[in-house]
Amino acid sequence: MIKLLQNATVYSPEALGVMDILIADGKIAAMAPKIEGFAGLSAVEVIDLRGAITAPGFIDLHVHITGGGGEMGPPSKVPELQLSQLTRCGITTVLGLYGTDGLTRGQEALVTKSRALTQEGITCLCLSGAYRYPSPTLTGDVARDIVLVDPVVGVKLALADHRASNPSLKEVIRLASDARLGGMLAGKAGIVVVHMGAAEAGMTRIFEALTGTDIPISTFLPTHCERNETLWRQAADFARLGGTADFTAEPDGAKGGTADILARLVKEGTDPRRLTLSSDSGGSLPRFNGAGGCIGMDVGTPETLLLELGRLVRDCGLPLETALLFLTENPARVLGLAGRKGCLAVGADADILVLGDDFAVRHLFAKGRRMVQDGQAVVRGMFER
Repeated sequence: MIKLLQNATVYSPEALGVMDILIADGKIAAMAPKIEGFAGLSAVEVIDLRGAITAPGFIDLHVHITGGGGEMGPPSKVPELQLSQLTRCGITTVLGLYGTDGLTRGQEALVTKSRALTQEGITCLCLSGAYRYPSPTLTGDVARDIVLVDPVVGVKLALADHRASNPSLKEVIRLASDARLGGMLAGKAGIVVVHMGAAEAGMTRIFEALTGTDIPISTFLPTHCERNETLWRQAADFARLGGTADFTAEPDGAKGGTADILARLVKEGTDPRRLTLSSDSGGSLPRFNGAGGCIGMDVGTPETLLLELGRLVRDCGLPLETALLFLTENPARVLGLAGRKGCLAVGADADILVLGDDFAVRHLFAKGRRMVQDGQAVVRGMFER
């Protein structure tokens, strides 16, 4: 059915004012201050948004769609995420990946879950690899995975973390080169998402890999850059060189946390187009003692994206159109989906998020299909209650 959204206060993410949006065949067919000639037609659903904030659906670059965890043994493996856990938080595109456990969770499961979420209504891509090097793959080769396996757009690696494999500089360069080649041949992003631990070396290995090679800086996406000041200062340097750095949204919003760090970087001159915000949802949040033993664990949730958006605007004073960049246009560019995702424009996918003044999700459309209505999920996965 054709849908006409009327009186939307549009952020694309730049502020465009009050507009009508016409949705047809999963795409945005028209946008104008007033679209006439459709109201009253039987094949058109008209929805008056009454001036509500209307933005692109969120793009989450770090989601453990099959569950993370495992640091406290088999019982600590986190269950799979379900569709409505994502849509109720405004998410229409996700990048699925593995973390610590690339041994008991095969790549087959990740690819299959990616396809399941896409068939259920959102867009889901995924990565080969996990923390360990050599990277676990489906075909035995990272570049081959990217070229031949439809949802796979890159590879995961961990650095500066006691759970990582501590790959050499040569191995990091080889992995990035394989991801780059696979991306070129497949017409995909070809990225290396680098889990950054809290060790003193920080992003040094990434900077070394970029020195003396012609690997584009866009090949690397360091993530969890909020862990300590060394990392977020390195992230600022990485951004100044033209790279993009990812920060993990936090559930508690403690002063000096992710929202404050992002706002500080922007106010100190870091280009906001070079920063992204992801949830790490479904992933374990382990707590280690001084001896390296895991003494407790929490689980990441997609709700943190909405919480951080509110903090960025209300508490940190960033304009909404700037804060939205971290969740829409910027991650779309990282995934090679600019112009199709992360924006509200004619020809783009109709991934449309409608927010209340409290930054709660009122409505969500994914590829034109209404997933959330009046704050309630109206489309659920097959095994959701």
